[in-house]
Amino acid sequence: MRVLHVGAEWFPLLKTGGLADVVAALPAAQRDAGLDVRLLLPGVPPLRDALQRGVEVARLGPAFGAARVSLLRGSLPGTDLPAYLIDAPWLYARPGGNPYLGPDDREWPDNHARFALLGWVAAQIGAGGLDPAWSPRIVHAHDWHAALAPAYLAAHGAAGTVAAPVRSVLTVHNLAFQGRFPLDRFAELALPAWMAGPAGVEFHGELRFLKGGLVHADRITTVSPTYAREILTPAEGHQLDDVLRHRAAALVGIVNGIDDAVWDPATDAAIAARYDRAAPEGKAACKRALQAELGLAQRADAPLLGVVSRLTPQKGLDLLLSALHVWLGAGGQVALLGSGDVALEHAWRAAAEAAPDAIGVRFGYDEGFAHRLVAGADAIAVPSRFEPCGLTQLYGLRYGTLPVVHRVGGLADTVVDADESALREDRATGFAFDGATPDALARALRHALQTWHRPTVWRQAMRRAMAQDTSWRAPAARYAALYDAMVAG
Repeated sequence: MRVLHVGAEWFPLLKTGGLADVVAALPAAQRDAGLDVRLLLPGVPPLRDALQRGVEVARLGPAFGAARVSLLRGSLPGTDLPAYLIDAPWLYARPGGNPYLGPDDREWPDNHARFALLGWVAAQIGAGGLDPAWSPRIVHAHDWHAALAPAYLAAHGAAGTVAAPVRSVLTVHNLAFQGRFPLDRFAELALPAWMAGPAGVEFHGELRFLKGGLVHADRITTVSPTYAREILTPAEGHQLDDVLRHRAAALVGIVNGIDDAVWDPATDAAIAARYDRAAPEGKAACKRALQAELGLAQRADAPLLGVVSRLTPQKGLDLLLSALHVWLGAGGQVALLGSGDVALEHAWRAAAEAAPDAIGVRFGYDEGFAHRLVAGADAIAVPSRFEPCGLTQLYGLRYGTLPVVHRVGGLADTVVDADESALREDRATGFAFDGATPDALARALRHALQTWHRPTVWRQAMRRAMAQDTSWRAPAARYAALYDAMVAG
């Protein structure tokens, strides 16, 4: 099966969130399973500068406001997976490490053109017209940045231009982000006029790239079964629930995995001591090292709660602040890595200054420190108001760091609350709460603390958490089965 994955980010060179991890790890897992997989990415500087053995395979001429557009093929560092990059300096050669925002932290005003080009080129490759040596059977687009690929395929009839029709998959990683632009930009998208209406990319008087993809993709996936159900409701559908209900038969939820070659406490070079499920003793050394790094009191008997998160209302870090007295009052400690909302940063900084022996914070993102934090913490908090899948709780499971999660989306699908029934049946892997309120989170924290003071029970839950298969192998197999069904149908 020949598959082209289309995305805007790729770990480790270009990352603003979990999308980058998926676009890097899922294709690699599929290639390992025997699929013929390639990537298509925008030629932004971190990717363009790193492309190895790059050759030009097509010149596309002026397009989407750029005088020069060409398609390069090569590979990215650390992988031999073939990668196409769109070389369009006018659109992509921008300063900064964020592909969407300028130095003023505002969206680039031509983002509609920059990411329409990504979808357009994906459709051209899908039609078999750019690389004479290769064309895909499946174009797999990720999130709004690539969501116009199915629309371009539908608009220009590309499925009929190759011997074996190309099929399209759109994966929604977070429905809250939809690629919204003024409707008067439609003329710049190289789409037929009928696409400017409800059957195309128009929605409530504006352009929404994601909506165009949802309407025209052959199959829609999202990143957990629970989230697939949630987005069919007005509460979590972000205005697109009616569109999704009309496409419900094409929608499936597949839980993400993590790259278990990168996230593995048995081989992780970033952490103080390596350990695994059979010999977890090294985790204590990781905790001591984390306490020392953050200037926390060196106490083995203090339960240490970790947080690795964007600081945004979605992630529920304000809920954690409001419930923090429960954890600290029981002698617990907190280690946080994150960035985002300025008010939340100020609030967490103030909390750390008020209790420097108990709370350590680091703002920004540091991949190595993220590994050390996950390895060194006893539990990890993911109190998101909504969470399509979540990767942090998967890292926690892998490292025996028990997640404390709001029972929504992928958090509900991956963490089993340590109630007495689950403990008795050896299914418990963490702590879950219902309702995005400080009181509900406080109850979950009390539950975690009570379990912490039952060391045998805590170790049992740790072992069960570490036994979970959080890799990409099972999700990659589910995607492969989906592709097979699409081609057969």
